Amino acid sequence: MNDIKEKNDADLVKFISEKRGELHKLRFGVTGSGMRNTHAIRDARRGIAQALTELNVRTTKA
Repeated sequence: MNDIKEKNDADLVKFISEKRGELHKLRFGVTGSGMRNTHAIRDARRGIAQALTELNVRTTKA
């Protein structure tokens, strides 16, 4: 979470889009084959939520 707080708004938006792309690949990759890292989807969702929360806090303060 500290890493997310240190990023500026543009980097947060970029981070969110990257994580969403990663989540999309993970979701559709699971259907065809067994997944080795079972926590990857959960970690991606958590990262997106943390970044969105931080972005929302910044916009409400401004």
